[in-house]
Amino acid sequence: MRETFLKTTEEILDADPDPDPDVAVVLADISAAQLAGAARRHPGRVINVGIREQLLVSAGAGLALAGLRPIVHTFPSFLVERAFEQIKLDFSHQEVGGVLVSYGASYDMSAEGRTHQSPGDVALIDSLPGWTVHVPGHAAEARRLLLESVPGDGRVYLRLSAQANASPHLGVGFTRLRFGASGVVVAVGPVLDRVLRACAGLDVTVLYVSTIRPFDAAGLRSAVLSASPSVVLVEPYLAGTSAYWVSEALSDLPHRLRSLGVRRDAEVRTYGGIADHDLAHGLDAGSLRLSIRDFLGE
Repeated sequence: MRETFLKTTEEILDADPDPDPDVAVVLADISAAQLAGAARRHPGRVINVGIREQLLVSAGAGLALAGLRPIVHTFPSFLVERAFEQIKLDFSHQEVGGVLVSYGASYDMSAEGRTHQSPGDVALIDSLPGWTVHVPGHAAEARRLLLESVPGDGRVYLRLSAQANASPHLGVGFTRLRFGASGVVVAVGPVLDRVLRACAGLDVTVLYVSTIRPFDAAGLRSAVLSASPSVVLVEPYLAGTSAYWVSEALSDLPHRLRSLGVRRDAEVRTYGGIADHDLAHGLDAGSLRLSIRDFLGE
């Protein structure tokens, strides 16, 4: 996804005329080498502020105030957690738009340790009104979502991951990939393939989504009314991040909800690889199957 994002960003810059540009890119060392060619072709429009992430976000907001559409990029622990005050004040409070693009997801960089892990990024962004949040599960989805995010003046968070599904799904809102009667399982972004393996042989509806904000309440309601009001929400970040929106969508319907994602009860103090962290958080296919079957009584 990261390589696709960088290639697409170069295409966007090259297609945007320099005499009267619309788009600028702000970096904090991360990916600066890969965009060096674009920086030479478009002086002043690929800005590397160094490892100053608060400045990264503030500079992006300043460009937006000046009439440009900023693409602001670094790892999520630095982009969202470290610079959250600047996101809150310089983008949201000032009511300016931009495209914030992270790479590294919750624990993609597991060997780098806790400093590079950010399972709470979507929950933080969700505390601010008016943000669109994309969580693509495939490089083709990431490309399309970036291209759709650059026009306009909205506030967008695009969360890229090293994990990906085998095939893209380019629908809008919830896409129903399987039909079943005993419950609805919602898969967000790169957890889809694991969810499908976990649900093999189970009588469940599986929904997929790559744009989790705004939340497709109508799509969830339709699936629940066609199946059972038992919902399993599987997100590749902090468990329960979208639980509020599920409850709002089904507020007039008696329902049950099981939220699966990165653990809230304990910090996983290990390095290892991505698969080790999937297992520790119960996000591998085997653990997901056990959780889903236990909740639905299958």
